[in-house]
Amino acid sequence: MFNFDNSFLSLPEKFYSRVHPSPVAKPEMVLLNKELLKVLTIHSKNSKEYIAELSGNKTTQTSTPFSQAYAGHQFGHFTMLGDGRTVILGEHITADNKRFDVQLKGCGQTPYSRRGDGRATLKAMLREYFISEAMHYLNIPTSRSLAVVKTGEPVYRETANEGAVLTRIMKSHIRIGTFEFARYFGTTDDLRELVHYTLKRLYPEVEHGEIPALSLLEKVMRIQIDLVAQWMRVGFIHGVMNTDNTSISGETFDYGPCAFMNTYNPQTVFSSIDNNGRYAFDNQPGIIKWNISRLAEALLPLIHKDTETAIKLAQKTIDAFDILWNEKYYQTMLNKLGIQNVNYKDNTLVDELLELMKTSKLDYTNTFSALSLEIDFENNPIHDPALKNWLEKWKGRISENNNGFRKAKSIMKENNPVFIPRNHLTEEALNKAAAGNFSLFDTLLDVLKTPYRYNESSHSYLLPPKQEFDKNYQTFCGT
Repeated sequence: MFNFDNSFLSLPEKFYSRVHPSPVAKPEMVLLNKELLKVLTIHSKNSKEYIAELSGNKTTQTSTPFSQAYAGHQFGHFTMLGDGRTVILGEHITADNKRFDVQLKGCGQTPYSRRGDGRATLKAMLREYFISEAMHYLNIPTSRSLAVVKTGEPVYRETANEGAVLTRIMKSHIRIGTFEFARYFGTTDDLRELVHYTLKRLYPEVEHGEIPALSLLEKVMRIQIDLVAQWMRVGFIHGVMNTDNTSISGETFDYGPCAFMNTYNPQTVFSSIDNNGRYAFDNQPGIIKWNISRLAEALLPLIHKDTETAIKLAQKTIDAFDILWNEKYYQTMLNKLGIQNVNYKDNTLVDELLELMKTSKLDYTNTFSALSLEIDFENNPIHDPALKNWLEKWKGRISENNNGFRKAKSIMKENNPVFIPRNHLTEEALNKAAAGNFSLFDTLLDVLKTPYRYNESSHSYLLPPKQEFDKNYQTFCGT
């Protein structure tokens, strides 16, 4: 089924452990992403072959399964980590020569499991499938989910749950934590090999820069700025932005405690383990800068042999973050307002609107989409009296553009989703699916495949929950 290569295994052995997935008792296919099969140019029609490989019960001759070693800062604290419940089967090469990691999640213990069982619950894997696919259709770089297979075995958390294995697809699972591992648990030569491998695999356009490690640092900083700006655009809260969950490829991944914001509040937190709001919605830019700084520290030995010089060069790169972030963030938000030919005064329109939304407790998604959609919203946010003066200023600014509202609305419709994975609907769909009823799960996912297009028959799915829901709603890692 897969056309595997194993280039990651060219790195020193300390970066991985060869390990096979643990067989499961009664594998049963629950979800198979046929659209993703086409992207991967996989054409096998043998359903038994899918189930065997994607449950971990069988590996092909070209597969050399392994788990990655890495470290990471988790909620600011450094620790040794690794793939505790995931195994990479290999790097699938598509017909058009694109490379993707194929990883099984929840497939049993590895040398990095510590005291964990290496398994995953069905509901947690359904959640990752659902949210990762929704993010893909929101046009946000993300891991994707190829399949969910039930194991026929119980998984014990607070209670007994059905077990499942998810197949995750990414350009690469290399993360900032991989470089932290190389820096603090390996040699300078190990670190150098990882840098050259990563550049060759992901960023060959900067592979031969004067200082390759510095080129990598700047590249990762820019793509992470782009990624987090896209999160902010749609009201996404990752929930666990540890350095081991920050991908070098710039893909969103690890969808445990994530959620989408309803009522606009920049300090929104849903994660049950984020007690101090470290990863709150509005803190995400600052956290990604902090994470990039940890990458810079890991790369210091390769930036310059003199430590002080290396620090100065790395700091110079990091110092550009705030300017780059402001440019990308306001460009992204002004697209949500349909403003072209931006001038320095336009940023205040964004800031003023967000402050009004916060004060009036307006829905984030519906406020922006209502600016461009002529539909009958229940409690239409733009009819809020507090927005009256702002709306006049915004309309005046739009009229200054040559193409006026016609062009502005076109831009807004491309940048403001009408439908997002509303937390209350997502939870209802997942609970029903875990119990065997996929009707709402399938319907919601179908709606979310065209999130920027209003469909009257799906109107109920754009309505936010009552505010009491968010006050009590929590998300969990699912480990």
